[in-house]
Amino acid sequence: MEKTIHSSAYALFLKLLKAQRDGQGLTQLAIAAKMGTTQTFVSKCERGERRLDVVELHMWCNALGITTADFVQDFDDALRASTKAN
Repeated sequence: MEKTIHSSAYALFLKLLKAQRDGQGLTQLAIAAKMGTTQTFVSKCERGERRLDVVELHMWCNALGITTADFVQDFDDALRASTKAN
């Protein structure tokens, strides 16, 4: 079984996470400040060097002003669309 951190699904997850941040016009530094962490943490997460757990995802979504449930639904929709395209 492939490690999920190297999967196309996790790449899509990271793409959506970054797109949410970019869509709100937030820099890595700005979202890091909202989360009480460092820009390095944000960068490593967005590049897939550091895996996010559900608690960190919740913190990230709160900093974006969205619910974790909404983000997960968007991810699920995108994953289904990408699966249909392949």
